[in-house]
Amino acid sequence: MIHNPTNEARNTSYCRVRAAARSLFVLFVSLVFALFQTSLTAQNLAGDMALSKVLIEGEDWQMVAEGFGFTDAACTDDEGNFYFMDLGKGTAIQKISTAGQVSAFLEGVPKCSGLKFGPDGRLYACTQGPTGNLAGTAKKQVVALEVPSGKLTVLADDVQPNDLVVSHKGYVYFTETGKGQVTIVDAQGHVRVGATGINAPNGITLSPDQGTLAVSEFRGAAVWVYRILADGSLDVGAPYMTLRVPVGKTDSGGDGSTTDSAGRYYVTSHLGIQMFDATGRLGGVMEKPSAKGCVSVAFAGAGHGYLYACASDRIYRRKLQAKGVLFFKAPPARP
Repeated sequence: MIHNPTNEARNTSYCRVRAAARSLFVLFVSLVFALFQTSLTAQNLAGDMALSKVLIEGEDWQMVAEGFGFTDAACTDDEGNFYFMDLGKGTAIQKISTAGQVSAFLEGVPKCSGLKFGPDGRLYACTQGPTGNLAGTAKKQVVALEVPSGKLTVLADDVQPNDLVVSHKGYVYFTETGKGQVTIVDAQGHVRVGATGINAPNGITLSPDQGTLAVSEFRGAAVWVYRILADGSLDVGAPYMTLRVPVGKTDSGGDGSTTDSAGRYYVTSHLGIQMFDATGRLGGVMEKPSAKGCVSVAFAGAGHGYLYACASDRIYRRKLQAKGVLFFKAPPARP
């Protein structure tokens, strides 16, 4: 065999080039992966992505009250007391103090599927009738209840209200599920259509700056988002968030919803409480407190740091690394 030093040198040089190229490729992949991980970590640290950044290790759902018929209309006040309606029994709005004491807050009121405090201190409600011992009719209405007298003022009559939210400017936005629309009552009492074409709109909430309205579909899988104009009108509506749907179903069961101070949206559904970040990305699905349906949620308790849930005949709460938003208060000014 003839020894050829030129060919041997070429082979050695080729092997070195291949080894160097392989090393560079491995280094490139490692850098890309590291940058990707850094990006995810930055997003998670900002609290705008993963549900794991909202949950607290070792904290689970705690039952705080039971023995009701069907609970709904979760809301809170400035102190963190929790309010709800038992649609299955009785005609009293119930209150759970931050210490966990349950009491009747307003008695003899209509059955309400939506409750929110307004900037004037009144409790706004979507009534489903009957009206109990208060003046009015058994028709479905949007009303305002004075506290503590319970005096009722009708804001919208002959409507089909399901849930509502009230801004610090006094605008009342409520869903009319059967009509597929959102209706607005302004501070002067004028009623007008805000948005149409939604597949059974149900839950409704605002962004922390009160510049955006979010509406969940019960029979669809979208959470619609609208820009709120200076006069309270809704503009630029789009199905911005997509709810997960159980296998074998065509609807999400999107129901009651709420918002935290970081702009995350929490929507009850067939699968559980689905959390979206401020950009509309799904961060995860929180399990329901029980096997029964969970239809309404609100941040309440000390510092508004607990997520309270209306789950059929019981009320639960869970401590989170998140704080609720009080829409009857003006949002903080932007820096």
